[in-house]
Amino acid sequence: MAIVNRIADYAEEMKVWRRHLHRHPELQFDCHKTAAYVVARLREFGIDEIHEGIATSGVVAIINGQGAGPTIGLRADMDALPILETTGADHASTVEGKMHACGHDGHTTMLLGAAKYLAETRNFAGRVALIFQPAEEGGGGAAVMVDEGVLDRFDIGSVFALHNAPGSPVGHFYTTPGPIMAAADTFEIHIKGSGGHGAMPHETADPVVAAVAIVSAIQTIVSRNHYALNDLVISVTQIHTGSADNIVPETAYICGTVRTFDATVQAMVIDRMQAIVDGQAAAYGVQAILDFQKGYPATINHPEEAAFAAGVAAEIVGDAAVTPEAGREMGAEDFSYMLEKRRGAYLFIGNGDSAGLHHPAYDFADDAAPVGASFFARLVERAQPAG
Repeated sequence: MAIVNRIADYAEEMKVWRRHLHRHPELQFDCHKTAAYVVARLREFGIDEIHEGIATSGVVAIINGQGAGPTIGLRADMDALPILETTGADHASTVEGKMHACGHDGHTTMLLGAAKYLAETRNFAGRVALIFQPAEEGGGGAAVMVDEGVLDRFDIGSVFALHNAPGSPVGHFYTTPGPIMAAADTFEIHIKGSGGHGAMPHETADPVVAAVAIVSAIQTIVSRNHYALNDLVISVTQIHTGSADNIVPETAYICGTVRTFDATVQAMVIDRMQAIVDGQAAAYGVQAILDFQKGYPATINHPEEAAFAAGVAAEIVGDAAVTPEAGREMGAEDFSYMLEKRRGAYLFIGNGDSAGLHHPAYDFADDAAPVGASFFARLVERAQPAG
């Protein structure tokens, strides 16, 4: 493994950064203390420009290289999750009910390591824009940064990001050209009937049987309404109704998630779900309202940039440790908003045999940080060579 030697020298320092961030998690857009810690490190490195307060608590920092050239963007997310940590680690969260269960502390650390190296060496042309983003976990912080004009304001021509991957060995990378993560939508169905005594259901309009029928019919969208080779997931994840064994309730509530890669598939799901809700409501004599909320769009890598990034990763860890066409996953990621506006790619870096993402026993592998930082640094030097 050819980790950049200078970055290897930072390994212990990076561990200190990462574990500090892990002890002090913040949620959504409220990443002010995290951002302050990031800014303090960037100032120590001698970064040329630091812009704070973007998307509430985001940071964009600029490093100037040698001579004229484009600006390449490198993004790391900073926010944690509302999960009670169970790792028992010495560096465990000190904030009750919050923890870095998705490794954003590690993502931030990798970008800080790259920043320190690039500020020291400046062996590249043009500029690097370091994007430290809040609110990836459900807040759409990337969309807010894009809407606030970050890509245009800093003339960012391409963007790249890394995410850790539990179960993949430390020092391994994988990505894929084209779609790599799915669009993530949420649906809610509110059913209103007429309640009454459980012994006299003929005097009610029962929302329970309507809810059961709607859930059963929704399953047929995947099995009967779409081409089997087009990836689609529809999961009903909640049904709430009733309060006693002998009362027919007034209302029922259903919600779930839809994952797609293709806008036409997404549109078909919305149309079919609406038809099912309307039809079943009429059949059971209840009122039902579908609230379909579009979430993060699909994360779609640009093929040339994905291949280039995979090649850079191979320089760091060797060809055998890089999978350039790993296929796509049904998870979602708001880096998709940046890739909608600029060319670039999203890659995964191995986190070893750790607990899974969003698990209370998860912890980022500190050994992965110098590998990721080396990738970011070498990516800049290869994309925008000096001289």
